[in-house]
Amino acid sequence: MRLLVLAAALLSAPVLAQATAQGDVAAILAAAGPGTRFGLMVVDDGGRTIAEVNPDERFIPASNTKMFTTAAAYATLDMQAPAGTGASVRLEPDGRGAPGVVLVGGGDARLSSAPDCAADCLSTLADAVAARTRIVGDVAGDDSAFPDQRWSPGMSWNNIPTRSGTGVSALTLDNNEAVLTVTPGAAGTMPAVASDGYYTVDNRVLTVAGAKNALSYDRAPNSRVVRLTGTIAAGAEPQRLRMGIDDPAYHAAWRFAQLLRARGVRVTGAITARHRPLTPADDPAMREGAPAARPPAEPALATLTPGPLAADVVTINKTSQNLHAELLLRLVGARDGSGSIADGQAQVGAMLARAGVPRWAYDFSDGSGMSSYNRISPRGAVTFLRWVAAQPWGAEWRASLPVGGQDGTLARAFRGTALDGRIFAKTGTLNATNALAGYLVGASGRTLTFAFYANDVPQDAGAAAVMYKALLKVAAAN
Repeated sequence: MRLLVLAAALLSAPVLAQATAQGDVAAILAAAGPGTRFGLMVVDDGGRTIAEVNPDERFIPASNTKMFTTAAAYATLDMQAPAGTGASVRLEPDGRGAPGVVLVGGGDARLSSAPDCAADCLSTLADAVAARTRIVGDVAGDDSAFPDQRWSPGMSWNNIPTRSGTGVSALTLDNNEAVLTVTPGAAGTMPAVASDGYYTVDNRVLTVAGAKNALSYDRAPNSRVVRLTGTIAAGAEPQRLRMGIDDPAYHAAWRFAQLLRARGVRVTGAITARHRPLTPADDPAMREGAPAARPPAEPALATLTPGPLAADVVTINKTSQNLHAELLLRLVGARDGSGSIADGQAQVGAMLARAGVPRWAYDFSDGSGMSSYNRISPRGAVTFLRWVAAQPWGAEWRASLPVGGQDGTLARAFRGTALDGRIFAKTGTLNATNALAGYLVGASGRTLTFAFYANDVPQDAGAAAVMYKALLKVAAAN
């Protein structure tokens, strides 16, 4: 009889813990107020459900999308190989005497023109040209390694002027960003604005006394005129504004011409860009057989070798780097296809099928999470995360996630709490959306897998703090 009572107690303990966690979560979310739609699923290391809220509804995952993109890379590519084909430069006869220069991108996300560049440097290619000739004609940027899909379906147009919505290109330089530095003057005057000259600045900012900085900028798509507005406080530190580039291939060629001139190379021609238009052959659903091969080009004068893909995954997940995630999706798609968004999504879908995630549980339109068309259910995300944990590369991939209270986009979250250093999860923030999914260590020491989403968050409300509080309760009860 005593054994039966003990067995019943052992069986009821998990049920009581689940009921406690479920009740605590429900109370916390109810206190968040009306409007927000929550989705949550938490399971223990045996797959038993601990807490759930709308687990089979579909939610906008925001930057949670990067989990699926980066895992697809681990599932399909050699992560110790270089991050795409490095940028290269070649000379082309143009029939006018001086050779033309073509700067070619291969999907590398980390090409840099910074003065202190130590690896993957555009200056290396400029040195190679300067060593061969002292006069060139046109300087072209060629990003035709991928189809010309600079923005994904469902990305809000108002993000285009910002670094979050910068154009995606196989020829990427300096994260496809331009930097303006605004330095306040005396109260009542316009501040000074420094830039590299790529954009023309319409400066309408006023320096004011005793006020907070309130700077903003705007730019029409494909325009190279930036309008600065707002105020900057007199005596404030210079403010750096990082904005997007609409034609990265052209921008890279423009910057390359600057480096050539600095090395005494005379540029006599025009700055141009070469793109590959998107065609039906770039969609695996419309393509018959292998994607069409592109004609061979002139041999490269010099080629860079980027660092391994695994290192860039850490950048993508820890800092939520949108551009690098989009390029990674295209690299995944280039393995057996053309490098289009559709080819990348075909690989993501194949991975999720292997993971046992039903097709209705997700839809993805990009690799970064900027698209409002993306959808995932909490149960689908948890099924995926548990599958990842069982893969040979699962531990390495998990190490790329932000750690609560320690680093990345969770550096400030959970600091000083029971989950400081014990939650490993990808964040997500978009208009009216918050997301967090990954793994946490409960009070018992067991690892729990979770996916938590908040959609339709009212403009004057915040969901992240409520979600963190609910997860702390779940961790304490388990």
